[in-house]
Amino acid sequence: MKQGIHPDYHTITVVMTDGTKYETRSTWGKEGDVLQLDVDPKTHPAWVGGINLRKTGQLEKFENKFKHFATAASTKKASDTAAAEPKKKTAEEA
Repeated sequence: MKQGIHPDYHTITVVMTDGTKYETRSTWGKEGDVLQLDVDPKTHPAWVGGINLRKTGQLEKFENKFKHFATAASTKKASDTAAAEPKKKTAEEA
């Protein structure tokens, strides 16, 4: 093993969001430091059954931000088809 190229691997204490603690070895911090987690597998939505986007407001935020694209696209399609159709001749013009 080359000297001086590897990080220091030491013991730290990890504190979960519910207060439980465990010791592990890591390159984070210094020997004996305490790592306080803000999010862990007990609280993160990916591990506890997902999140409801309606409750967080993210879906409404997205819909409000992009609602004009749907109306602009439908208006554009209607005007494009009207312009593409040839005018029908009336009986007077024939």
